[in-house]
Amino acid sequence: MKKHTILKILLNAFFVILALIILLPMAWMILNSLKTNQELFRDSLALPAVPQFKNWINAWNQGLYKYFGNSLIVSGSSLIGILIFSSFLAYGLTRFKAKGSGIIFLVVLGGMALSEQVALVPLYKMLKAVHLYNTYWAVILPYIAFRIPFTVFLMRSYFISIPKELEEAAVVDGYNSFQIFTKIILPITNPALAVVGMFAFLNSWNDFLSPLVYLNSEKKYTVALGLQLFTGSYRGEWNLMMAAACLVLAPVVVVFAIGQKYLVEGVTMSGVKG
Repeated sequence: MKKHTILKILLNAFFVILALIILLPMAWMILNSLKTNQELFRDSLALPAVPQFKNWINAWNQGLYKYFGNSLIVSGSSLIGILIFSSFLAYGLTRFKAKGSGIIFLVVLGGMALSEQVALVPLYKMLKAVHLYNTYWAVILPYIAFRIPFTVFLMRSYFISIPKELEEAAVVDGYNSFQIFTKIILPITNPALAVVGMFAFLNSWNDFLSPLVYLNSEKKYTVALGLQLFTGSYRGEWNLMMAAACLVLAPVVVVFAIGQKYLVEGVTMSGVKG
């Protein structure tokens, strides 16, 4: 058997094992979310006698829907802000050769070296000083700021790969810079937008630390904090906690299912140039 065939088999086996490590806990969680509490403690690996889909409904009605709404506001606003600011900045850095554009790009990239955890205390004091503490903006603005460097880096590389002849032809047709950007450049950058959008959404959806520090009102808690409160309130009802965890996980699965076809294309097209 040839060496590359053996290597291919070993790689496939490794990825199958890796997929099982990820999927089996998820399957176990979904399985137990459909049981009664007695069934769960009797045998957590057995199939439910009768699937209890009402667990999901009860978990949702017990207050999880409020945290979902808050997370959608925070994640959606952050995503829109990141895509708008980063795409404009990345396009400007690649197409308008102004003095100092290289320095601006280096400064933006320098933001990737700044840890969000290190900046928690200064940001907390700043948000207090400008009266944004305990508002949605207290979480949204840091999300946007910390995601812009990576997003600009990725999108700038993608914009560089787009032939300038497309824009020159558009100029001949009477398009201005804004029309070129919105009607020609953005429609063909869907893979890059999908990649950065996935990372931005998942980062804000799964984040626990920032909402914990910047919010102190339960009415504004995101799903990460809300799930912790839910776990404390229903500590003995593990089936409801499993159902709540499944509901929190659902948007993540949906985002990956929708965006996975763009992921490889976006990374390979934008990560090798610039």
